[in-house]
Amino acid sequence: MSDARTEHEKAGHSPPQRARVAAAWAVHAFTASGVVTGLLAIAALIAGDLRLALLWLGAALIIDGFDGPMARKVRVTEYAPRFDGAVLDLVIDYLTYTVIPALLIYRFGLVPDGWGIPAAAYIMTTSLYCFGNREMKTADNYFSGFPATWNLVVLYFYIAGSGPWLNLAVIAALGILTFVPLKFIHPFRVKTLRPLTLAVTALWAGATFWLVVASAAATPPLAAAPAVFWTWVAASLYFLGLCVWRTAAPAKPAEKP
Repeated sequence: MSDARTEHEKAGHSPPQRARVAAAWAVHAFTASGVVTGLLAIAALIAGDLRLALLWLGAALIIDGFDGPMARKVRVTEYAPRFDGAVLDLVIDYLTYTVIPALLIYRFGLVPDGWGIPAAAYIMTTSLYCFGNREMKTADNYFSGFPATWNLVVLYFYIAGSGPWLNLAVIAALGILTFVPLKFIHPFRVKTLRPLTLAVTALWAGATFWLVVASAAATPPLAAAPAVFWTWVAASLYFLGLCVWRTAAPAKPAEKP
């Protein structure tokens, strides 16, 4: 019996090996949970609750932010090689980053009357290029072109309280920027100033959550929490500044995540 157990372990089925395989599949399950938060966002959309839909999309964003580092930590490509986590991630991202935000723009009239379907179609079609682009990331781990983060765009529309025509102009511009090699930061992957960027990301996330929860139909985010609102603006300007700086700066060599 002991000889049979030894041969079984040599074949790669030892307890440590099984634990690593289980960990890899657990990360895949964590990634897949993003589709559930997407479904809950759709349910909120159908119910006419924009705030709740944004909160569920925020949960999906958190899952997407952490599943990549977790996957690299447990080496999912090595211990669950038959299942492509990158494809899974892209499928869920297209749902939560593009399809649901496009539906929110249509459902809640965030663009002028008559422009809801064209704007949603424009968002969904331009985003296809981003998700199919093999050169989506630069050598220093920035996104090349607008990374189809329409969930954040809708969030900014809501918190800033921008008008329909301005929203439509922003949508038109960002769709074009999908094809322009400007650099957009990935807070978790870019190594330059990473500790500061992560701290600002946490501050931005906390302020965003506070503003969405504190707001109401009769109380926009700025009126609900002015100090938090301007903290959110300052954090947003930090990210914008990094993107402008890296776009204008000379190219850097490849970085490891």
